[in-house]
Amino acid sequence: MTLKELFALEPHGPDTFVGVGYDYPWGGLYGGHIVAQALWAAAATVDPVMQPHSLRAYFIRRGDRNESVRYEVDRIRNGKSFATRRVVARQSNGAILNMEASFQVEENQREVQSITAPTGIPGPDESANTAWAPSFDRRWIDYSRVPAQGRDGSGRSLAWFRIVDDLGAGDEASTALLNRCALSYLSDDIPTDAVVVSHPDIARRPPDARNYVGASLDHTIWFHRPAQMHQWHLFETACHSIGNSRGLSIGHVFAQDGTLVATLAQEVLIRDLSPFT
Repeated sequence: MTLKELFALEPHGPDTFVGVGYDYPWGGLYGGHIVAQALWAAAATVDPVMQPHSLRAYFIRRGDRNESVRYEVDRIRNGKSFATRRVVARQSNGAILNMEASFQVEENQREVQSITAPTGIPGPDESANTAWAPSFDRRWIDYSRVPAQGRDGSGRSLAWFRIVDDLGAGDEASTALLNRCALSYLSDDIPTDAVVVSHPDIARRPPDARNYVGASLDHTIWFHRPAQMHQWHLFETACHSIGNSRGLSIGHVFAQDGTLVATLAQEVLIRDLSPFT
């Protein structure tokens, strides 16, 4: 199944679309997939001259892979430069995701990138593919090879990602949107890892003895620059806080030439189920 087929939606009434899930290894739906489909639905109600520049999604409950997902779009605002949409994703047991997205017309203005990509790290060809779905390729950077300095926070996690499909086909607007949806799809994979390896009790146990509950709670993406997600991109996250069973990860996405294409923030549920020792 191609990525475009994964995101595909069928109209089901005014500003309403229906999509299907995928049989992921853990049994439920993947949050990044639902976010990408919700963004695809929102974009279907916006003038193509506008591209998404940010989104904020709340994961409400676990999705059922055996059911289709209904995406209901609310046209919050249509402006000359910006448009705002709200999307609620529903299944038979109720809402599973609530997302707001903002779209903007491209403006020819000054650009500044004040944050740089990590240096001295292994390239994507130096490790094996550890992806859990055939739609993408993931090359995890071992923690022993991650630079100790360079970012605030702890549990710094890095991995190279790329989509296996060539996303360059189609008109310029639809290709740009598809790449932003592809980035959204991948962005839910790595933030939890930074929280897990920062947890004072969970992290000190061997991976096969880590008894905990983890789940994405909310997810934010800021799209800074165009991306070509069939090419390698470095995803980097670090944990900034853990408390009240919630951990916050902040992350960045860099093209292979060091261009910052997006910034991420995710709060995750992290409950240690093992007794304190």
